[in-house]
Amino acid sequence: MADADLNFIARQIDRLITEVGGLRDELRVQGAMIMRLDGSHTVLLEELRATHAQIARLIDRAQARRREGVVICYMTRSNRNR
Repeated sequence: MADADLNFIARQIDRLITEVGGLRDELRVQGAMIMRLDGSHTVLLEELRATHAQIARLIDRAQARRREGVVICYMTRSNRNR
């Protein structure tokens, strides 16, 4: 009877070891996914800031030209085909 109990416990331990290994693999994959997404988010944020700065500089230049009396023609969807 004791041997059957020890065999049962041995099988359960093997099952748990297999499950823990699977969970470790899954955790590694999910951790890599999070790191990739975090890196993508950081790059996207930098790109957004650069674009914002570029637009702000363009607006500043346009306002300076307007103060100088230079007429600025804006291209809109309505007047592109004219």
